[in-house]
Amino acid sequence: MTKEERYKGLYPKVEALLEGEPDLIADMANMAALIHEAFGFWWTGFYVVKGDQLVLGPFQGPVACTRIPYGKGVCGTSWKDKASVVVPDVEEFPGHIACSSESRSEIVVPVFCGEDVCAVLDIDSREPAAFDEIDRVWLERMVRLLPVRHCSGTIVDNM
Repeated sequence: MTKEERYKGLYPKVEALLEGEPDLIADMANMAALIHEAFGFWWTGFYVVKGDQLVLGPFQGPVACTRIPYGKGVCGTSWKDKASVVVPDVEEFPGHIACSSESRSEIVVPVFCGEDVCAVLDIDSREPAAFDEIDRVWLERMVRLLPVRHCSGTIVDNM
């Protein structure tokens, strides 16, 4: 099965699981679990904007960095630039924050609350160049399913 086919099969599962559930934490937890299980990534989870930092949210995988400053590392860069970031080799990303030495490649997708980023989906792989345009397109589509009605500026109210 191709990566595209796996995402096509996963998307309706994520959609069905999130439908009708207004709690952002619950939905982030289930989305991270579904993606992690479907693809077997090293680490899959969310960081939530709180003030001038990203704070660790629901995730699957080993222990992670708890706080990431605005504009720092791949996650902070995605937040600052309001854009997805695909990193084929984390060793070559300027300012990469190494939460685990086993991570080799990474993708970070922002979650929007209106015009502002309220969280990011961060996925790491042990394999170099594990992520591409297919991942970016499908993951951006998936995070748009999150119920971000609880936003106030860049801070998620119910977290």
